[in-house]
Amino acid sequence: MADQATSNGNSGANSAANPAPVFQIQRVYLKDLSLEQPNSPAILLEQKQPNVDIQLAVAANNVADGIFEVTVTGTVTTKVEDKTLFLVEAKQAGIFEIRNIAQEQLGAVIGVACPQIIYPYLRGNIADIINRAGFPPVHLAEINFQAMYDQQQAQQAAQQVAGGAQTVQ
Repeated sequence: MADQATSNGNSGANSAANPAPVFQIQRVYLKDLSLEQPNSPAILLEQKQPNVDIQLAVAANNVADGIFEVTVTGTVTTKVEDKTLFLVEAKQAGIFEIRNIAQEQLGAVIGVACPQIIYPYLRGNIADIINRAGFPPVHLAEINFQAMYDQQQAQQAAQQVAGGAQTVQ
């Protein structure tokens, strides 16, 4: 019993010097949803195969000390030739408490871990709204957010090298 008390006392001292990392989901919510069918009902009579274009974006805001809002935006544009059949834009967001994480790891947590949590909700909402609009659902593919984050980091590094030290923000 005495060993356990000593052990607890030591871990308390260590945690004060090196606080444990915190990563908690506070809330996941649908921030914005838009559906447009600008050429209905005439376009619904078309028998041609539509073209589907899907775009994704990730954004993050520091809303308070250690509290971040991460948003994953999905845009699905479906056209028959040059006429829009439907356009869906959805923004799925999450609020995360992220504390005591090394600065060099924070970007990966916000750019990879958070979107991986939010994305399944976005996929479901987009498929649902398209189905409710009367179309077969469009199921977004799985996304490798690590690869997406790595690509963004490489692009930023290349821009900094190309731009030199001209702009400092």
